[in-house]
Amino acid sequence: MLKFIFWALLAANAGLFAYGQGYLGQGGLDEHEPERVKHQLARERLVQLTPAQAKAAAGNTAPSESETAPAPVAAPPLPVAPPAAPAQLLACVQAGPFSTADARRFEARIARLNLGTQPTRVDTPFQQVTSRLVYLPPNGGREGAQRRSAELKERGVSNFFIMQGDSPLRYAISLGVFKSEAAAQRQASDLERQGVRGVRILPRGPQTTRTAFQYRRIDAATRTRIAGVADGFSGAAARNCD
Repeated sequence: MLKFIFWALLAANAGLFAYGQGYLGQGGLDEHEPERVKHQLARERLVQLTPAQAKAAAGNTAPSESETAPAPVAAPPLPVAPPAAPAQLLACVQAGPFSTADARRFEARIARLNLGTQPTRVDTPFQQVTSRLVYLPPNGGREGAQRRSAELKERGVSNFFIMQGDSPLRYAISLGVFKSEAAAQRQASDLERQGVRGVRILPRGPQTTRTAFQYRRIDAATRTRIAGVADGFSGAAARNCD
């Protein structure tokens, strides 16, 4: 009896093994998963692949979007601007001369520009013009002055005299002294129309000092701004230091 049971179990196990290995044929899909197959669309087109066919199909899978996307291209570096050339600095610029009152006004206007540089105050010689001399310069000493006096009389000029004294104008011929520049210019023009050549105009007045401001090592733009302020004062200007 035990032998019979042993051989029956052995035969049953052999049959199950043969069925699992496909020796007895593959059962339909409807036999294993009847409900899932029943709900498949176009279930008659389903094909069961062998392990070798499944591996080959996996190798032909299309690459993902991340694999096919081109690698980002680095942007070209921006051009580097060459360093600006250093501004050329001026050694010394002097603004003036100013009277005492004008010097205070000039300083106040310059302060509003915030130039970032401090000037040096200096006293400069200044002639306070009170009159203009119309004259003929010395030429040939006493004899030359007498000769030119005779020529003036021949041309109808009678208002003149020979200057004396110990000065550079000794033996010059004075043709008139005028308070305004315009009056002196009219006298010189009238004499030239009468044929008198070499007439000059000399400003005269006491020598004093006035205030000037010196700026050192400034650029051209700063000089232009200083000159713009200085030009607003009578007799003042910006120029290179002597």
